[in-house]
Amino acid sequence: MKTLLLTSQRMGVITKRDFEKLTGKPAREITVAYIPTAADVENDKNYMDLTRRDLTNLGLTVFDIDLTKDKNEKLKNKLGKADIIYVEGGNTFYLLKYIRQSGFADMIRELLEEGKIYIGVSAGSYVCCPTIDMATWKNLDKNTVGLIDLRGMNLVPFLLFVHYQKKWEELVKEKAKTIKYPLIVLTDKQSILVQDNHYTFLGKGKPLTFNI
Repeated sequence: MKTLLLTSQRMGVITKRDFEKLTGKPAREITVAYIPTAADVENDKNYMDLTRRDLTNLGLTVFDIDLTKDKNEKLKNKLGKADIIYVEGGNTFYLLKYIRQSGFADMIRELLEEGKIYIGVSAGSYVCCPTIDMATWKNLDKNTVGLIDLRGMNLVPFLLFVHYQKKWEELVKEKAKTIKYPLIVLTDKQSILVQDNHYTFLGKGKPLTFNI
């Protein structure tokens, strides 16, 4: 079964029990491949340390993967040792560039079919969608790598808009009219669990949805 947990904010609403339920293992036996590549070009990298701390405090074993260095068979072997593949937020364009160049995009479907759990945060969620065009909507996520092809990995059949606040309401409504995909809007207190074609919303309140 293909399982992805897509969230807006660091760890989102994910609990120790969630990790254990998703993997079928006690926390002490769960291994996480942590991919902070999207944060390479961010000025504030403090959230990376906070995420590592949160994961280890739950009793999970965590090791880092750098998509700018770990590639192809080396990358696949590393990912094969993990129960959970945790893709951190940051610059969406930079992340997608190295998801492609490293070979990650070519191997993730097989890994999911093998039972690996994908957890995406912000940019790590966007790259799972059919396109990352949503990253351009706020004009805050800069395409510093000159990425032209904005197609995502297409692991889910919908688009996400993360870090939603009331001030983005009109923007989201207008953008929703211009896209052909369903759109799910997440605040920093919401996540969506995807298990094959079954979706479960986690967190506070019901997410806004469009084109569904």
